[in-house]
Amino acid sequence: MSEQTTNVNLDAEETSAQEEATTVERCLSFQVDDLILFLSTDYIVEIVNDYPITPLPMVPSFVKGMINLRGQILPVLDMRLCMDKPPAEYTGKTCVIRLDIDSAPLCIVIDSVCQVLDIDFKEVRPIPVKRQQKLLNGMIDLGDGKVMMSFDCNVLLEKRY
Repeated sequence: MSEQTTNVNLDAEETSAQEEATTVERCLSFQVDDLILFLSTDYIVEIVNDYPITPLPMVPSFVKGMINLRGQILPVLDMRLCMDKPPAEYTGKTCVIRLDIDSAPLCIVIDSVCQVLDIDFKEVRPIPVKRQQKLLNGMIDLGDGKVMMSFDCNVLLEKRY
């Protein structure tokens, strides 16, 4: 009887370890204006630099246009404009990130890529209501007085920004 109890306890410990491991995700951190954001790498297909964007007429200002990426035509959204930030000239650090969100491909323009890091989603906290911004759904303290925000790319498909 005690062997069965031991097995149950071991199973519970294994399950707990598996649950803990699933809260940690590999994420890409990047900058948009003065914000440092992060996004799960599960959504990222690739990052391209200095790629020509074909402008489109009669679209909202945050839609920068379309790109032809190896034969696939993709819409390009400028994250600064989506988040009501001032527009900026594209530089050598400006990147286009190709995303696949629920099988819907699209690209976003960001100011610069920071790094890839593992983030424990248990540490991500809600954004205080007074500071909430479009497209953000959480924040994590970096420990040096800075905060990194969780980028909610699913909102891009819902067009709630």
